[in-house]
Amino acid sequence: MGKERKRLELSVFDLPVHELRRGYRSAIYFWRTKRILELDDHHPVCTMQVFQKADEVILCGTDEAIGILKVASGYYKDPEKAYKLFDRYIALKFEIRETLFHQNYKSYLLHNRERVEILERLDHLWTNTFDRLEVKALHDGDPICSWETVMTIEGDYPSFAHLESVYLGVLARRTKIATNVRRVVEAARGKPVLFFADRFDHFATQGGDGYASHVGGAEGVPTDAMAAWYGDRGLGTMPHSLMASYHADTVLATEKFYKYIPDVPLISLVDFDNNCPETALKVARKMGEKLWAVRLDNAGDIVDFSLDPRGKEGPEHLRGVCPELVFKVREALDREGFQHVKIVVSGGFNPDRIRRFEQEEVPVDSYAVGSWILTGRYDFTADIVRVNGKNLAKVGREFKPNPKLELVK
Repeated sequence: MGKERKRLELSVFDLPVHELRRGYRSAIYFWRTKRILELDDHHPVCTMQVFQKADEVILCGTDEAIGILKVASGYYKDPEKAYKLFDRYIALKFEIRETLFHQNYKSYLLHNRERVEILERLDHLWTNTFDRLEVKALHDGDPICSWETVMTIEGDYPSFAHLESVYLGVLARRTKIATNVRRVVEAARGKPVLFFADRFDHFATQGGDGYASHVGGAEGVPTDAMAAWYGDRGLGTMPHSLMASYHADTVLATEKFYKYIPDVPLISLVDFDNNCPETALKVARKMGEKLWAVRLDNAGDIVDFSLDPRGKEGPEHLRGVCPELVFKVREALDREGFQHVKIVVSGGFNPDRIRRFEQEEVPVDSYAVGSWILTGRYDFTADIVRVNGKNLAKVGREFKPNPKLELVK
């Protein structure tokens, strides 16, 4: 028997437990389905089957989906009392935000004390029934194909009916990031890939997205929040704004970076003047062995002056970070003995573009990829396929057992 594969600890996820239990984050029709069945005292034992329709997909989000089921499967012993308390809890959330905004810490403490008391009372009113469910699932990082069953949930349906849209959304988001990152990693042929999509989406997505990129094979993320789920820290070079702050002096900006941030690999961003070979050499001559890499991030609508002094009027195939530019930077560095300096590229990269660079043996050492990782759709669907031990499903969505599923303990 193989080694048991560990899942993420439940405490890793910042789950809004009481909002999940109350259906506050659910599509309303799932919450209403739960209430109808509870009010009718109708408790069918159902098997829910989860799948998606694309091929060559890297599954992610199973641990988080399981976490949602663990904390929010169940029922309120006194629903009406719980609903009133929850309404007050939501109102307090807004009041607490307002007191913090106005730095009214005395009111903040009072509101927060009331909030904790309400949460405690809600906990007493809740009966958790996860231990009465049988949940089987694949693992984050598993490759899956179209229509493959990735999870089944079996048990009293009203206890988990309200959670469907929540766990499906988690699976869709995390799987998209993990799959897209894996495609970039495969295109890069083993070279490090950095997931730099923080600026292209809401900051609230960072924790789960960073973890999903890690599952997909990314070697670094730009924020501490993105790296927190898997116990790491953010990494990054210098932004263009640092050069601007030092009056477009890339060498000086690089010196300041090394002086005040000496404990990370020194990577100088060398495209500010749109003459990457010249700027890279200036930095390398000044920093010597201290310089770990240079990064090219030229705008996609302009040609580096080293390739064509016309800049924006230059030929389209030379615009942005093109193979010719990377070769030119590498040749310039090598010519003066700076073979140790690596080249990192960023700016509009995707699998096709990376694959072309690799086929042409462009001397890139690492790729930073951003907005492309957020493209595409990997929608998941959940269907009841068995009721009270008998097959019963919507036409076309029949029960499809998957022997690879593992029982969740």
